[in-house]
Amino acid sequence: MTGFLQGKNVVVTGGGGGIGRAVALRCAAEGANVVVADYGVAMDGSSPSSDVANAVVKEIEAEGGTAIAIAGDVSQFEVGAEIVNTCVEAWGSIDGAVCVAGNLRERMLFNMSEEEWDAVIDVHLKGHFNIYRHASAVMRKQETGGSLVAFISAAFVGSTAQANYSSAKGGITSLSRSTALALHRYGVRSNCIAPSARTRMSENVPFEIEAGTPESIAPMAVYLLSDRSKDITGQIYTVIGPRIAVWNQPAELRSMFAPEGADEWTPEGIAEWLPKTIKVEEHPMLADLARREAQRLAKEQAGG
Repeated sequence: MTGFLQGKNVVVTGGGGGIGRAVALRCAAEGANVVVADYGVAMDGSSPSSDVANAVVKEIEAEGGTAIAIAGDVSQFEVGAEIVNTCVEAWGSIDGAVCVAGNLRERMLFNMSEEEWDAVIDVHLKGHFNIYRHASAVMRKQETGGSLVAFISAAFVGSTAQANYSSAKGGITSLSRSTALALHRYGVRSNCIAPSARTRMSENVPFEIEAGTPESIAPMAVYLLSDRSKDITGQIYTVIGPRIAVWNQPAELRSMFAPEGADEWTPEGIAEWLPKTIKVEEHPMLADLARREAQRLAKEQAGG
């Protein structure tokens, strides 16, 4: 490795497995001291254990690196503080935080329970807030600032059977952009990675997805933690195997104005002019669903 993060002190939530493990190992290999934070639960949230975080720490130490394991529920405010404080107390600063910890409770919206909603929002969105809140309070006082890396998903634009997961990822996206705006003056940057990789979570997705490996995601996280990305903030990057892409920034596209002399539109006026002027923006996922449905119907009509 090249020592891309030599001397950096970082925390990685969800660092005991999948993408988080790959990120933690790569950060350590690139010279960083790493807090590996992972509660080590089953997919349904049961059987918490520190074993997974401890195992990754042992891997890092076996390669000559330095790491500390933390086992705790990242959805708890005080656990977020403990994770950050552990890094600062051990090594004097926190230069980066990567939030990978996540879970799934897939269900169609009309069948989703309150528990299934809360469990996902708590781990993903609240978990990101807890780390961002405590890390940013330290980073803004450091001369070197810091880097916050959120893990989202393309599902933030919408998902058929993951309203909870999609909402959490959309919230994280807005949290990251708000953080970028608020902390830019302090030299603290915030970016999102929207990965697709074959992990324990992706195995439960009931459709095919384009995916790479967890290890193929890690270099982007390392880059965003490094000084080489010090001018990059408020961005979303897709990482799938060998492909990296940047997402557009949300902005208004077209406007229409009420007739001259009118202070506001009437419903009838909107109904007449909206289809002629600003129209609508096609949702790519809805378009894909419509295409698949048309193919299905065509196949049925052909007797397939």
